[in-house]
Amino acid sequence: MKNLMQVLALYLFCLYGCLCQKEDPQDFMLLAGPLTNTLKMDLSTKPTDAFDCTNPIPVISRDYFQYLLSRGVTHFKVPLSWAQLLPTGEPSQPHQPAVSCYRTLLELLVEEGLKPLVILHRSTSLPDALQSRYGGWENPKLPNIFKKYAEFVFMAYGELAHSWVTLSHLEEIRDVGRLQLKHAVHAHTSVYHLYHQLFHGQGKTSTFLNIIHREFNKLLVAPYYCCNSECVFLIQEALDFLSVHIEYHCTSTTELSEELKRLQVTYSLMCLVYVYLLYVQSCMLNIVLYLYRLLSFADHFADVPSVNYQSLWDKFGTQSSLDRDIFLNESFPDGFQWAASSESFKIEGGWSEHGKGETIWDRYGHEHQAFENQTADLACDSYHKVDYDVYLLRGLLVNTYQFSISWARIFPSGHRGSYSEEGALYYDHLIDALIETGIEPAVTLHHWDLPQALQDYGGWTNVSMVNAFTEYADFCFSRFGDRVRTWNTFSSPWVVSHAGYGTGQHPPGRKDYVVASYQVTHNMLKSHAEAWHVYNDKYRKDQGGKVGIALDSHWAEPPSSSSKPEDVAAAERYLQFMLGWFAHPIFVNGQYPAMLKSQIEQKVRNCFPSVPAILPVFTAAESQRIHGTADFLGLNHFTTRLVNASNGGCVPGPEGVGDFTAYVDPVWPTTTSDWIHSAPWGLRRLLNFVSAEYLNVTKVPVYVTGNGVPTGYTGDTINDTERIGYLRAYINEALKAIHLDGVNLQRFTVQSLMDGFEGPQGYNQRFGLHYVNFDLPDRPRTPKQSAYFYSDVIRRNGFANTQDRNSPLELKFETILRQPTLPPSEVPSRSKVVWEKFSNQSNFERKLYHYGTFPKGFHWGVTSSAYQIEGAWNVDGKGASVWDTFTQKPGSIPGNANGAIACDSYNRLEEDLYMLRAMRIKTYRFSLSWSRIFPDGHRASLNHKGVDYYHRLINGLLAYNITPMVTLHHWDLPQALQDLGGWDNIQMIDIFNDFSDFCFTSFGDRVKFWLTFNQPYTLAWSGYGLGQIPPNIRKPGDAPYRVAHNLLKAHAKVYHTYDEKYRKSQGGLVSIALNADWTEPKDLQNPREIVAADRALQFQLGWFAHPIFKTGDYPDAMKWQVGNKSELQGLLASRLPSFTNVERDYIRGTADVFCINAYTTKVVRHVTDRLTPQSYEYDQDVGEEEDRENPTTAIKGQRAVAWGLRRLLNWIKEEYGDPEIYVTENGVATASKTTVDDNDRIFYYKTYIDEALKAHNLDGVKVRGYSASSLMDSFEWLNGYTVGFGLHHVDFTDPSRPRTPKRSAHYYYQIMRDNGFPQSEDGSPIYGTFCKDFIWSAATASYQIEGGWRADGKGLSIWDKFAHTPLRVSNDDTGDIACDSYNKVDEDVAMLKRLKVTHYRFSISWSRVLPDGTTKNINEAGLNYYHRLIDALLAANIQPHITLYHWDLPQALQDVGGWENDNIVDRFREYADFIFNRLGDKVKLWITINEPYNVANIGHGYGAAAPGISFRPGTLPYIVGHNLIKAHAEAWHLYNDNYRAKQRGNISITINSDWSEPRNPYKQEDIEAARRVLQFYIGWFAHPIFNGDYSDTMKTIIRERSLAAGLSKSRLPEFTPAEIQRIKGTYDFFGFNHYTTVLAFPVAYGNLQHYDADRGAGTIADRTWLDSGSSWLKVSPFGFRKILNFIKDEYGNPPIIITENGISERGPVDLNDVHRIHYFESYINQVLKAYLLDGVDIRGYTAWSLMDNLEWATGFSERFGLFYVNRTDPNLPRKAKNSAARYATIIRCNGFPDPAMGPHDCLNPEPEGIFLDMELSSEDAEIALYSVFALSIAGALTVITVTYLLWKSNRPSAETLKTETF
Repeated sequence: MKNLMQVLALYLFCLYGCLCQKEDPQDFMLLAGPLTNTLKMDLSTKPTDAFDCTNPIPVISRDYFQYLLSRGVTHFKVPLSWAQLLPTGEPSQPHQPAVSCYRTLLELLVEEGLKPLVILHRSTSLPDALQSRYGGWENPKLPNIFKKYAEFVFMAYGELAHSWVTLSHLEEIRDVGRLQLKHAVHAHTSVYHLYHQLFHGQGKTSTFLNIIHREFNKLLVAPYYCCNSECVFLIQEALDFLSVHIEYHCTSTTELSEELKRLQVTYSLMCLVYVYLLYVQSCMLNIVLYLYRLLSFADHFADVPSVNYQSLWDKFGTQSSLDRDIFLNESFPDGFQWAASSESFKIEGGWSEHGKGETIWDRYGHEHQAFENQTADLACDSYHKVDYDVYLLRGLLVNTYQFSISWARIFPSGHRGSYSEEGALYYDHLIDALIETGIEPAVTLHHWDLPQALQDYGGWTNVSMVNAFTEYADFCFSRFGDRVRTWNTFSSPWVVSHAGYGTGQHPPGRKDYVVASYQVTHNMLKSHAEAWHVYNDKYRKDQGGKVGIALDSHWAEPPSSSSKPEDVAAAERYLQFMLGWFAHPIFVNGQYPAMLKSQIEQKVRNCFPSVPAILPVFTAAESQRIHGTADFLGLNHFTTRLVNASNGGCVPGPEGVGDFTAYVDPVWPTTTSDWIHSAPWGLRRLLNFVSAEYLNVTKVPVYVTGNGVPTGYTGDTINDTERIGYLRAYINEALKAIHLDGVNLQRFTVQSLMDGFEGPQGYNQRFGLHYVNFDLPDRPRTPKQSAYFYSDVIRRNGFANTQDRNSPLELKFETILRQPTLPPSEVPSRSKVVWEKFSNQSNFERKLYHYGTFPKGFHWGVTSSAYQIEGAWNVDGKGASVWDTFTQKPGSIPGNANGAIACDSYNRLEEDLYMLRAMRIKTYRFSLSWSRIFPDGHRASLNHKGVDYYHRLINGLLAYNITPMVTLHHWDLPQALQDLGGWDNIQMIDIFNDFSDFCFTSFGDRVKFWLTFNQPYTLAWSGYGLGQIPPNIRKPGDAPYRVAHNLLKAHAKVYHTYDEKYRKSQGGLVSIALNADWTEPKDLQNPREIVAADRALQFQLGWFAHPIFKTGDYPDAMKWQVGNKSELQGLLASRLPSFTNVERDYIRGTADVFCINAYTTKVVRHVTDRLTPQSYEYDQDVGEEEDRENPTTAIKGQRAVAWGLRRLLNWIKEEYGDPEIYVTENGVATASKTTVDDNDRIFYYKTYIDEALKAHNLDGVKVRGYSASSLMDSFEWLNGYTVGFGLHHVDFTDPSRPRTPKRSAHYYYQIMRDNGFPQSEDGSPIYGTFCKDFIWSAATASYQIEGGWRADGKGLSIWDKFAHTPLRVSNDDTGDIACDSYNKVDEDVAMLKRLKVTHYRFSISWSRVLPDGTTKNINEAGLNYYHRLIDALLAANIQPHITLYHWDLPQALQDVGGWENDNIVDRFREYADFIFNRLGDKVKLWITINEPYNVANIGHGYGAAAPGISFRPGTLPYIVGHNLIKAHAEAWHLYNDNYRAKQRGNISITINSDWSEPRNPYKQEDIEAARRVLQFYIGWFAHPIFNGDYSDTMKTIIRERSLAAGLSKSRLPEFTPAEIQRIKGTYDFFGFNHYTTVLAFPVAYGNLQHYDADRGAGTIADRTWLDSGSSWLKVSPFGFRKILNFIKDEYGNPPIIITENGISERGPVDLNDVHRIHYFESYINQVLKAYLLDGVDIRGYTAWSLMDNLEWATGFSERFGLFYVNRTDPNLPRKAKNSAARYATIIRCNGFPDPAMGPHDCLNPEPEGIFLDMELSSEDAEIALYSVFALSIAGALTVITVTYLLWKSNRPSAETLKTETF
């Protein structure tokens, strides 16, 4: 007990109340000392025992001081010896060794971080010299002598100490006499003033008073032992603090805490009272520990009055459950921040994308440690779904999104040297998307997912992590800090220390709660501090952000039934071991909580030699650097624990070391998580504790950075009422903490935004506000009911009762002037100019995509209608509609579907608003349910609840700046009115007007856009003619006309009602939504067909538009047709009613704008239709069919024909006087099985909206708005729920009707955001030139052009045999003659010269030079052809670029196995050797094999090319490919070893590939499919040659699929190590053929064994890409640049020569090949971008092809040539297409000169001439004329001589033939 008392006294120098300097946390002192001569920690030390510099300073003093510092000591007592310093008493005669000794001691203390508390003198003893001269303190001179001594000391040591005690142990003077005490007090006072004169504002002085418990009452009566007021005044005026020495006897009846409080009150005017020494006597151990907690480590030293845990428990512990749980209906403060959160490893997926490094959580999942072996490899796929996630945030209304950065995605190895730009770009994209949408990013630097590379070196136990984290944080601040204003260094670091390194439940799975767990916390705290200082020092000034830390903590409290002090203490220990472990160093004093340290210290002593915990120590510098390093305190809180005191023994871990037991009350609601129980009041209490414990010291706000609850992955995942209840209660407790307790809480964050990978629980627990379907590769996100609840809380900013906003819409439309009277339409109408303008467009002109934007203020919207979405068909007094009656009759709709519930929008308004605001819709078009407002159709039946629904809808729209566009009637007539005859009853005109009048009155102050009817054509014809829709009346001959007549008059009346009564005050628009299909004449050359097309439009659109927008009457075409038909049918009058003149005037002009619904296009022709039965359909005399060249949709007869929209809009412009037009419906149906990945809808909008843009930008049509149909899947009329038009998928099998955004929703949002289709940077042309000596070339292949198939001894090739096999080549074409180039060398070279190419790429026909494929039979005649060609090229200064093999294998070799036979490698080497030897001296560029992919797979897999083998698709292509690669390598080595030095040429292989993009770029499996396409295409051959061996992708997939099929080994052959080495590097450049791009997606082929099944991918093309003459070739230039960059990145940026690129056409010949010009310009420009912008090493470009030729299996039907070959002429003349001139210009310019620099000479074309029926340049024509003239004069001899001389003079020298190797 004695030792314990000594330890207690040693550490206690405790501030117990500070009233005057409460802002200074440095007022707290934890004091040790003094030093003894033997360095014993003995607090009974007498004055003579204290170290007094008579001996040297103990050698272990430094270690001793460091130990004290580690225990939290801040100050050290240094009593000075007056006698040692001034033996004579005179300051002029100091004892210098003693002066130096004390100085050394003080300096050592300061150096080690301890602050000296210097005691000038113990009160009674004086130096002997002074004692003999002056006696004692009774001498009045002594105070002055003491002052001189003090001045000497201050001057000697004043800069080293800032806390001084003048006189200690005053009780010793008091006991001598009052006079002595009075003089001592005067001495103290004079020294006090002296000190403050010398060191103004720098330090503190005090005196020291002994207080014994029994004297407390005496002190209260006579403060400070003074007997007069003068003494009291002096002591009050001359103290910075009062030091007291207390002795407390536990036998006393007074509690020590009470006595201390009385002491505090008594001396409050003296400001600071320090307990200098505390002796406790006669106390049991538990009492001592209680005192120990009270005084030393409760951490209530910073502020006065302090608020400790006890006082907090006193405040809340007595609350009744009723008081505790009372709900507060108030709002949060203005500006309160609402957030949702996520964590990188839980949602991102993309675990290895773009080089991301492995994290410890990746390793954890891959080692099958999570639930059901789940991993986070894909998670929510957020790495690819930024737009999807931001959509959710917009819907939620949060203003902050808290997410974490994956360290391993930025620095894969954990260090900056491994930096990944792609990873950083992901976060750039996310941050930019957030800011664009008005959401603040709050970024967590580290949330548990440490790079595995760092963990391999010990992870957070390694002190080097501090530097690594600082480096990482520095990068993040510099890269993202200009946009991020809130940073969390760590989130829930306790979990890392506890679960990661303590219990081992989380990765890295360390189970070391003795050392590792504490060391991890130590290093994370230092890492946090360094990151904070980096930001503070480097970035804060410019970026102005905040850096904090998000700490996690439960609330802990004793059981309500317990009032035991030890349980209260245990509860606080729980908090200190969890929250204080991190918070105390940062927010209080840079050290761990004293309670934590003392508890561990106690365990270390008691458990010796066992050690349950080792707590590291911060140095003084570290402590100072850590303290205050937070601009806010983030708090993650989820649950509460009840805590009892216990004896934890020597068991490591919080409960063992902390001596507590934590548990939950069994009555608390449970959750899916076994560690979360709902106890919401704990949040309020914890916030109060945090505020008092930490934020009174460091004045920063607190953010709730995480709060939420998990639910299970089964059951009702959408209707998460449990989460709603949890959040409601917890958010309300946060509100109470603000309103009732004054806590400075500024943000509340719900965890989490969406379901994710929850660590050990995998996907078994769901924290998300949004449900993620992890069973689907799309990872669709669906709002749960809790998302709608949370958004409502945010909207209301809490829980105060607020009224719906009901402000009028500020939008005002300009006053609409009635259209001038337009003449009636002619027959055909003048609008036929639209067909004249557009119908003769080429496919290229029609499909060419237009980039641009709509005007500012364009109205983007979505649509719905009441019956389709509202449901609640008989709820709240709604009356039945005709659709209710119809659909509830069995058999009416597929599956007996109906709209009784539909999307349940009547009850799910917030869910609809969520979608609208998430998409940032500007206009929402919806309809009113007439029978919901007037159940029987009449005003007398007014249903207020129905009206209220629309009030709430309209107000909700306005709250989010969405313009309501309201349709008064969308087909759902009240059944009660139909019972009166419906629209065939003329009384409906007035009834409808009354309904409309009510709507204008009720909603018109907020609705500014009204539509009277939607598609009256459909209502009249389908409802009353065909009888397909309600009211199902089948009277096709007359009822449709009568109904339309009434509809028109009803519309006009409503329009006039609004115009006369409401327009002036409400300022809105009124129109009608008409519909029309565009009609395209079947035969454009037949005028009668154009008349028929115009008539079809007049019967559909003109039926209603002509009366309203033109004359007030029907179009003449319609009146003529119906009138004549009626007469022919024997009727006395036309079945088409007529309007009176008054009615015409009344109807004309009754629309302010033109609103059109458009979906498709029909091809029409004139017919003479039947007279019976009478029918509107037959009246038209029009036959109708689909445009079968365009895609079908889910609705029969409704093909997607985008170009029709542009023409329809132009027709409206021409026909109706150029009105302002709103597209009020446009969309496409997909089958119900298409849920969220709706690519067809994206293509639809991408094309249709662009056609509207063309109409606006190119044609001047006044398109003012566009509304996509529809907002969500709904009841689709006669199709029920079998199809969906929605941008959102609705699950109609779920009672909650969950709405999930489809991909099209995100795409449409982007269109709206961009206001159209602005040209991207990638799509904009670049200006510049290629490098000097750039290769410009054109290409051909031997079999395609040469002909002469049996000429001069040529042998048969496999293509000769293939083409002569029936049904192999289109039109039975062959290459027997082809372009006859074998006989037309001069013509071919002339074409090349005209192009200005520098090179010509052609191939050698192997069977022409070696008829049987071997050198045993050499055909010199065939070889001479190539000599002639090469010589002619060189004479024209064109370099030959020869391909050894372009698919035409000698048939003789095929007969012995061809490329399947391993011997082919030797045969090819022999052939190459022969060619190198015979032609190599004149050829500097060689290609071994052209497109080995096509040889292997097309020829030997699909069988679509020679040799036409398709019966072994699983093995043969790979065998052939294997031999092709080896053959190439051998040819390369042959040239390299035997010919390179002499011939100085370059040799490589040409590999072909499309670029592959994911069909859905938001979808990981599509992205992986696109990669597989590349690896199985370009990688098949490039990887072995450029990187060595087949790619891992190919090897792994083919091996696994082969073994799964029961094979013993992979179907892909293996290279030996020697072969790998021989093949690798066999290139001088990368020969590359490229034409197009594909969109890839995964396809599962089951157990089929072939190339496509191995690749596991299908491909399609984007509909907007231009077509060519080849079905596989779509114009997609952007892919060229991408695949060139792929080659650069994948294969080490080799020199690239583009050896083929071009486009084909089919059909009639048109030498004005604008499509080819466009292709070459755009593709070559992409090459230039790759070269100039991306650093791709591109050396040359080759156009395919020089001339039209035999395009393999398609014969001559596809034409790629720059020159047309007229095959109808036996001479096969060549004629240049316009593209030839353009290509020549690009070559002359060596690229694209910048027009801003003025006209460039290269752009001036050279004049052309005709010579001997050949088009030649002027230069060539002149040479030809001179040649003829010379021949005519000189004769044959002269010709021979001149020819010889010219040849000799023009022959290039050997030097000329030498080219630099690549």
